[in-house]
This record gives sequence, structure tokens and C-alpha cells, in this order.
Amino acid sequence: MSTMLTKTKLTLLAVATASLLAGCNNDNNSNVSFDNSTPNTSYENLLTTFKNGTALPSKVLLTTKDADGKTVNVYQGGYGSDAFVNPANPTQFYALTDRGPNADVVNGDPNLDKGEGKAFPVPSYTPNLGLFQLGNDGKISLVKVIEFKRPDGTTKVTGLPNPVNGATKEVAYIQNTTDTGFDRLMLVDQTKPYDALTNPTKTDPYGFDPEGLAVMKDGTFWVSDEYGPHIVHFDATGREIARINAFDTGEGASTYKVNGKLITLPAEFKKRRANRGMEGLTVTPDQKYLVGIMQSALYNPDKTTKKSTMTRIVRIELATGNIEQFIYQQQNTATDSNSGIVAIDKDTFYVIERDGALPQLNAAAIKKVYKISLMGATNLESLTNTTDIVQDENLGLMVGGKTLEQLTLTADGWNVLASKGIRPVSKTEYLDAVMKLNYPHDKLEGLLLFPNGTLGLINDDDFGIAAKVKDSKDFITSKYIDKANSDIDSDRLYIYRP
Repeated sequence: MSTMLTKTKLTLLAVATASLLAGCNNDNNSNVSFDNSTPNTSYENLLTTFKNGTALPSKVLLTTKDADGKTVNVYQGGYGSDAFVNPANPTQFYALTDRGPNADVVNGDPNLDKGEGKAFPVPSYTPNLGLFQLGNDGKISLVKVIEFKRPDGTTKVTGLPNPVNGATKEVAYIQNTTDTGFDRLMLVDQTKPYDALTNPTKTDPYGFDPEGLAVMKDGTFWVSDEYGPHIVHFDATGREIARINAFDTGEGASTYKVNGKLITLPAEFKKRRANRGMEGLTVTPDQKYLVGIMQSALYNPDKTTKKSTMTRIVRIELATGNIEQFIYQQQNTATDSNSGIVAIDKDTFYVIERDGALPQLNAAAIKKVYKISLMGATNLESLTNTTDIVQDENLGLMVGGKTLEQLTLTADGWNVLASKGIRPVSKTEYLDAVMKLNYPHDKLEGLLLFPNGTLGLINDDDFGIAAKVKDSKDFITSKYIDKANSDIDSDRLYIYRP
């Protein structure tokens, strides 16, 4: 399963810690520097001798039993949502968890009709960043952990369903008291029965499912999520200092301001498909632009657009708050996901496009990286109203009375856009990870770019667990990636340089 990167003569690149970008925003950034410790080896040697599939360190968070009485370990782990090279030390990288250990609940409380259910085996889990070190011994070590916190700086964020702006409408479940099944509601007061008004299911107005990561040279972090979608700015300690989303009022709404003006995402982003929000986020090398990509097509205007092959990209100029919007055409089917993005320059990026299949179980599994360019693509925000092109306040750009998601349900719809001069980003295949790296995982999500052009990839291991239904009850089980059910999924780093 492991391959060796061919040795290439690389030049050791010195990366200096830069100061805060002048005039970038008004959100009181914390100017805290990175850990600048350097291992006793060269950057060249670390990358050229690195073995693909090297595991990130993990520990057991919880040990339980599955439906058949088999031991199940929940791991930490979970550092596969995204990654970013430490700007102050290219032998280190930051990796991002998602909301925490969870699994889909199929058989929830029959008396409730509250939407999709989620099992939370470790309900107090705090989403976080890990700083990792590439070692002389070929191993990866954990340097430190940064837990995300609310603006008060003390209250830790959870991954529980968000009930307000960008609400998921999910219901949280925990293990019942008689077995390891997940058919018990997680309540505000677990000692009392459920009551919609006085004792509802537990949620978190700052609930957060991190998916995209941009590391700033001033020691702060921007993180995008699947809920709102929200793009949240954290200081070096993990405290929220600002956020950008499509909401201008209410708890958890946008707070990022430039010269007193509130900056929000276009209103159509409110229509993101649940748990398929802004899956990828990056910052351009000059630190001037945040660029995010949605995982899947928006439900715009509704769920009928689920099979659209169009996703959306936004580019936010931090100094001005100006937002540009572009469209991306998925290569294969609407079941694909865009699950990562990293900037090469202001206009050029690597983007992940994947399905959810395990390569060892499905030879047609898709885990690819495309090189894309915004040059020549149409900025949707720049278009003005004509006879059949209209900027709708809630639905975004519409052509012939249809949303872009409705139009791109068919190949002919893409032709209609072309006839109107509306062009998606250009793209070329850069890497087939299954073919080139023997990539064995279902989820390819973490994408990082070393200063010498070497590409890093990390899988999302789901904390080593999956869902299983037995006897009309929901359980968690170990997540295997092989046919023999002997290899439990874990976070592993792969690198690629053609």
C-alpha cells in the first residue's frame, strides 16, 4: 500500500514569519507567532524519504461494543478534514478535525419528526487543530492541539447540531443505558423526559463542523464548515474573532467588517445541502484572498437540484470585503464531492473531486485532484440584469427563469450557459490518487501544498467508526477499508510530486 516518492533535488526554502496584512480587516487579530522549532534534518530529505501512507498519531477516545458484542474503539484521529503547511516552518503542518465522532441514525425516536439523526458517542468533543511535525525517523508527531472556542474565549465549541443560522435540523442521539445502541435522544437535561419547550434535544448555536482550513502568517486561522456554511476566523488560541456567512442577524451571524461594513456571503449560500457546505477553504500565497469551494450543488431553489453537477467557488478579498463567485463543473456525476482546495497563486488552485467509495471494494472509485484556473471564468457577481439574465436577491443569478443549479441538471443546460457567455473555471486532471498513490480510503479531504510544489493529501478517517443497524437499533462499528475487515481506517499522509 505504501509507495516511495522519487528523490528529487529540492532547494531548502526559508519561510519567514510575516506581519499582519496591513488594513486587511477590523476584527482585532491576535498577532501570535507560530512554533518555529525545526528538526535536525533538511526539508529536502524529509520529503524525498517520506513513505506514503504514514499514519498520524492517534489515541483511543472511547471503547464500546458494536451490535454483535465486538469491541469498537473511537479514535482521535479525525485530523482529515483539511490541512495546511505551517507558513513559519515547512516541516510542520496543521490538520483539522471535523465536528467529532458521529454516525448516521436511521432508526431514531419514532415520536419525533425533526430531520436526520446523528449519533454522538463522545458528545463533549471539541473540534480542534493539530500541529504535526515530519520527523527524521520518517514518523509524524503531534506538537500541540488548539481547541476552538466561542468569542468569549472560554466556552468550547461542540459539533452538536446548530439550531440557528444555517441550522441542520438534525437530532442528536447518545448511547442508551441498557446497551450500546443509539436510540436515546440527547437532551438539555438528561435526567428529565423530552419536552419540546422545557427540555428539547441538545444543540449548540455555535455548533461547528469544520471542513476547510486557511492558516495566516499572523498566527490566526480561517476555518469553513458544513453547517452555515460559516467561515470563522480564530486567533492563535482558538478563540473566535469574526465570521462570514450569508446571515446578517441573529446568533452566529456574520460579524466580519471592513471599514464598518458587514461582509456576508451571497444569499443563495443559505440553500446549501445539509452537511455539504463549504468543504474546502484556502488562502492565496499573498494572504490577500480567501477562496472557498462548496462540496455539492446547492438546493437552489429546493431539493430537486440534488443531481446538478455544479458547485460554487467564492473568492473574498480580505482588505475590501469584495466577493467574487465562480462555478465549477464536476467531471463525473452529481454524487461526486469537491472536498478540498489549495492555492497555487491568486487564480490557480488544486481541487479535490471524489466519490464516497472504497477503492478496495470498488475498482471505479474516484479520488482525483484537478488543477483549476479562475482566469477566463465568469464572475457571477459582475453580471447585470438583461432580458433573460437576472440577479435574484435570494436565489442568485438566474438564466431564463431558472437557477444555475436547475439549469445544470442536464448537459444541455451547460450549453445554454456557454451560449450566454457564462463560463465555469477551467480544469485539467493533475492526480489520480488511486492509480498513482495506491490510495485506499473512501474520503480524500485534506489537501496541503509545500513551498516546493509537493502536494500533500490526508484522508478523513471518521475517527475509525461507521454506522450499523441491527434489530431496528443503530450502533457504531469499526470502519474498515479492506475486504477482509482487518484494516481500520486511520488518518494517513500521502505526498505527490510528478
